[in-house]
Amino acid sequence: MKFSNKLNQFFHLTENKTDTRTELTAGLTVFMTMLYVLIIVPGMLEEAGMPVGPITVSVILMTGIVTILMGLYSNRPFALAPGLGSVAFLAVTLVLAEGIPWQTAMGMVFISGILFVLFTIFGLRKLIVRLIPPAIKLSIGAGVGLFIALIGFRNAGLVVADEGANSLQLGDVSSPSAILALIGFLIMSVLLARNVRGHLLIGIALVTIIGIPMGVTQLPESIFSLPESPGPVLFQLNIMDALKMAYFPFMLAFFVPDFFSSLGTMLGVAGKGNMLDKNGNLPNIDKPFLVDAGGTTLGSFFSVPVMTTYVESAAGVEAGGRTGLTAVSTGILFLATLFVTPIIMIIPTEATAPALILVGLTMLSSVKNIDFTEVTESLPAFITIVITIFTFNFGNGISAGIIMYVVVKSLSGRIKEVHPGLFVLVIPLIIYFITLAE
Repeated sequence: MKFSNKLNQFFHLTENKTDTRTELTAGLTVFMTMLYVLIIVPGMLEEAGMPVGPITVSVILMTGIVTILMGLYSNRPFALAPGLGSVAFLAVTLVLAEGIPWQTAMGMVFISGILFVLFTIFGLRKLIVRLIPPAIKLSIGAGVGLFIALIGFRNAGLVVADEGANSLQLGDVSSPSAILALIGFLIMSVLLARNVRGHLLIGIALVTIIGIPMGVTQLPESIFSLPESPGPVLFQLNIMDALKMAYFPFMLAFFVPDFFSSLGTMLGVAGKGNMLDKNGNLPNIDKPFLVDAGGTTLGSFFSVPVMTTYVESAAGVEAGGRTGLTAVSTGILFLATLFVTPIIMIIPTEATAPALILVGLTMLSSVKNIDFTEVTESLPAFITIVITIFTFNFGNGISAGIIMYVVVKSLSGRIKEVHPGLFVLVIPLIIYFITLAE
């Protein structure tokens, strides 16, 4: 049996109306849109006192291995990497602000991972997914889409944060970076309008080349490199110190946003690929949940914070990826960067930013199924979307949407429409927001 036939049989490509070429193209697209992780995450963890060389290798290993496991075990096109929110929380809040050793912080990550695994094994994560009202599930896709688009605008330098005005504002559109991103947006938009297969990947490659004479794309001095040893950051977590009761709010701050961020990404990306059932649920969601949870637990031994499903997976779905072969190819490419980092890292964020913006556009269609004539349905959906964007965290958005749903249904005399389990679920969510405010 030919290798391609074996791939078709293992990943059920024909059943999912895809093929090997499409899946590999999708995997390459996801990889290119996620490359910034290899720069941002190690840089943030270096601020927490971790050696940048070893932690970079750890991040690459965990991103590659866990993403491959996701593809093989769940057969879903989801890529995973350390969550930027969790990385920032560990480095800035716990280590720099609270003075907690990063080894103890990684112990908290381990405990959070174990909780995720237990929640998944006992079916609690699946139960919570089914408790979430359909209107909020529909809004998740739009929220994730706008979230992705905002990342794209930020990476392109088209939108920047104004600390003085405490708001976002238009960036310097005359800068080479912004101009290159706009060129890329135009190229990809035209290719999309013409239904060109692989429009995102083609656009990224063209923009990378165009960026060379513009001085944005930096050519490497060498092509190959040998990775450093991750030894200094392996098995450094301190679980016993992390068990202090005073650290419970911190663990809640790890657990809640990652729980709903992973859920939001999976439902949003799956919705984009028409993988959800009629109730807005993802069949066999326990499998990707288990990989996500196990990845967090495993990552803690490598000093890598909470592993989570990345919204850039939507770029692969937009490119036609529908199965785990997309994730496997993405993971393999990340592992390959251990030896060819210089050549891979020439792809500028200005080349991937317009791809993210376009992916955000294509994910907005889910809102058309929300009943905007019914306020008790549309208001929680609206809150889910806007809180996601305003706080740059769709874990916050989903949590706020659920709370709003329970409150508005109860106070409008329609309490019977609220599943009893939601009244239990809102308790830790309210505690979570109180913790954030302290």
